[in-house]
Amino acid sequence: MELKNSTILITGGTSGIGLEFLRQLSLSSVSQIIITGRNTVKLDETKRQFHAIHTIKSDVSEPQDIEKLYQEVTQKFPALNIIINNAGIMKNLNLQDTSIKLEHITDEVDINLSGTIRMVHRFLPHLKLQSSAAIINISSGLAFIPLPISPVYSAAKAGIHAYTQVLRLQLKNTNIKIFEVAPPSTDTPLQDAFSDIDMGSSASIMKVDEMVTESIKGILNDRLEILPGMSKALKLMGRVAPKFFLNFMDKTIEKAKRKSK
Repeated sequence: MELKNSTILITGGTSGIGLEFLRQLSLSSVSQIIITGRNTVKLDETKRQFHAIHTIKSDVSEPQDIEKLYQEVTQKFPALNIIINNAGIMKNLNLQDTSIKLEHITDEVDINLSGTIRMVHRFLPHLKLQSSAAIINISSGLAFIPLPISPVYSAAKAGIHAYTQVLRLQLKNTNIKIFEVAPPSTDTPLQDAFSDIDMGSSASIMKVDEMVTESIKGILNDRLEILPGMSKALKLMGRVAPKFFLNFMDKTIEKAKRKSK
């Protein structure tokens, strides 16, 4: 996929993986970069760091926000040809916790999965008008083996993986390339959800700049499924012995919880 002279929209572009995509792409010959986020302060901070970008406050969990985003972006940036669906949240959830309200138990699905599906659905007609276009969906290595303390997040990312596979199949005869980036455990603010659990060595956590560098290289080489770092192993383990590794992760986390108390 050629990124030169592209106009790229990144959801969730003010921190973590989205911000690192912005940082690395801004150093290339990309024509325009638009980022979205829910926090005005963070959008303003990012704009101060990267003067040439365009920022739009938008929440992918709100269909009306996506409609407004579509209208604004396609009018101001008609050459838009690449969307990076990165916006996401991750929670440490105990499914037996009855204090969690019904409207919040699916927050990760609303943003990580439904937000991506709605973004694709709304922007697809516009992308079809471009001579060359791409949709890049950020899933996770947890799409292959769920993390016991993040059940809804894992389910949402598994949904992204399945959805992206079928999207690629249905759009095979179009001008749009469909990429999936499945990061492993990565050094981003999402890790804050587990700050109270001592998981021991951080050697397995991939640096976000390395993860995004590998992802961009994969996109440039038309590698439609990009599995940086440990994600290749997670996919293999999910095929060979999913129950064994899930139980192993559960025991490791329970041990870490006891150690952290």
